[in-house]
Amino acid sequence: MDRNQATGLILFAAVILVYSMFFAKGPELPEATETPAQTEVVDSNQPEQQSTTQAVPQPTDSLMQVQNQAQFGDFAALVSGTEESLVLENEVIRVTFSNKGGEIREVELKTFKTWDQRPLILVDEENFSLDYQVQTAKGPISLNNLYFAAETRQVSDAEAPGQEVVFTAQTPSGTLSRTYFLPNESYVLNQHLDLSAGSTLLTDRNITINWEGQLKKHEADIEESRRKTYMNFFTADESYDYLSASSSSDAEQVRTPLKWVAFKQRFFTSGIIAGNQFQEGNLAQETPTDTMSVKNMSATLILNLDQNGSDISYFFGPNNYNLLRKITPGFHKNVEMGYWFVSWVNKYIIVNLFHFLERFFTNYGVIIILIVFIIKLFLFPLTYKSYVGMAKMRVIKPEIDELKEKYKDDPTKMQQEQMKMFGQLGVSPISGCLPMLLQMPFLFAMFFFFPNSIELRQESFLWAHDLSTYDSVINLPFTIPFYGSHVSLFTLLMTISQIVYTRFNNQLTAAQGPMKNLGYIMPIGFMFVLNSYPAALSFYYFVSNMVTFGQQYLIKAFVDDAKIREKVEESKKKNANKKKSKFQTRLEEAMKASEAQKKKK
Repeated sequence: MDRNQATGLILFAAVILVYSMFFAKGPELPEATETPAQTEVVDSNQPEQQSTTQAVPQPTDSLMQVQNQAQFGDFAALVSGTEESLVLENEVIRVTFSNKGGEIREVELKTFKTWDQRPLILVDEENFSLDYQVQTAKGPISLNNLYFAAETRQVSDAEAPGQEVVFTAQTPSGTLSRTYFLPNESYVLNQHLDLSAGSTLLTDRNITINWEGQLKKHEADIEESRRKTYMNFFTADESYDYLSASSSSDAEQVRTPLKWVAFKQRFFTSGIIAGNQFQEGNLAQETPTDTMSVKNMSATLILNLDQNGSDISYFFGPNNYNLLRKITPGFHKNVEMGYWFVSWVNKYIIVNLFHFLERFFTNYGVIIILIVFIIKLFLFPLTYKSYVGMAKMRVIKPEIDELKEKYKDDPTKMQQEQMKMFGQLGVSPISGCLPMLLQMPFLFAMFFFFPNSIELRQESFLWAHDLSTYDSVINLPFTIPFYGSHVSLFTLLMTISQIVYTRFNNQLTAAQGPMKNLGYIMPIGFMFVLNSYPAALSFYYFVSNMVTFGQQYLIKAFVDDAKIREKVEESKKKNANKKKSKFQTRLEEAMKASEAQKKKK
């Protein structure tokens, strides 16, 4: 028998003892020698005792009322009731409420499905909880313990039509109401929390919001989902931060006012947004050891109830960049666009181009191909300059080899002579590399865009059933370190195309030694990295390689090495007596100083 059972038995015995001493006022008990039949006769002829027995629950009900009054004060009458569900819905979202607490119980995103084609329930009563606690003379009280009067109605406002539900808690000391409004075609649910003027219901206008969630698995690859799932927040002074996405657990106490907090998943976000601000917040998340949920999160927020009530909004919807940036400042950061030096490409070019093409094409594989062609066309001048720069280096390779042979025992002198020769020939050793570097932000931007693009979710192309995840064509019976237990065909095609392009490119350049072989090693490394990345990313790189290969082939057909050699000779004659530039002089001095330092050592 455990402690709880023993305590219950003692309390049960005490109740029987108190009842027998104070409430049982019937005739004295018969002698033990009386027969059972005589006892039954006496019991059957005592209507007063039966009446007394039937009245036993009354003191219990009274006791509960006293206890409720002691615990809930003015809210005591609202503790009992019948729970009912109410629904607000529009074209994209369905929200279910309960009159117990006037709280959200379930949110369904109507236009999306889970990876196994079940309704996508972003919030449910089993895995999520929202709890508003208010301060009263009896201490903190959870609104989830109260039964509200509820009323739903249509809002026909021309500017903001939608549906509304009003929850009202009426007490002798004042009225507490929660009004939810769901606009048409919107993922934002607005709430107005109000306390009647002159009310003495609350002793403190600070409301504590406890929000907890066990984020459910909506995608097939739970490990990728966990890498992209974390809690983030935005302060009132417009500072963005987040909890660690890679740590098994993380927590932070935010003592500065908050504007919003979000449970951000790979493709969907649940967020709470203050109309004014939250005073502070305690945030925490952890990765469970089982696979029942992606991550477990909790947020405790302090809200100060204004004299005219406070506004709070919820966002339950997809991580669509153009959608999120219209919600509230900083909310677009729930879509990862990459580091600052590449994010501008995604925000201002790729996203808009992607959505423009969506108007005319429904096949996302075709859209990716068109994006490649458009970007390559836009960057063609840089590609052309890069090719010409490499061609110049190629035609002067004999001179470079001659200098290397002449000054093979004096590397510093060789470098000085090379710089002098480049100046005379009008050739820059970085002329072929610089245009390529300017194209790098576009290549890196795709590395962030495709893994986080909800538009590609559950969109098929060729053998890939879902462009937002890897296209497995072979499942291996074992796991290869850093590679995985499957084979992605688009990644293989990308690797092969990169190797072919590298071989072709080496024929156009003067690259030798390690630099020449590096071009073959990098594609193999990327094959291991990208094997578990979305098929859309590998497909984009594959198409990009093929288009670049075609551009190089066409440029080669129209750029004559003989003409480039003529231009180099013209530059040589023109710059024969040209003085060294200040940059070249400083560079030579730095090289001499470096060589002198080496000799001292």
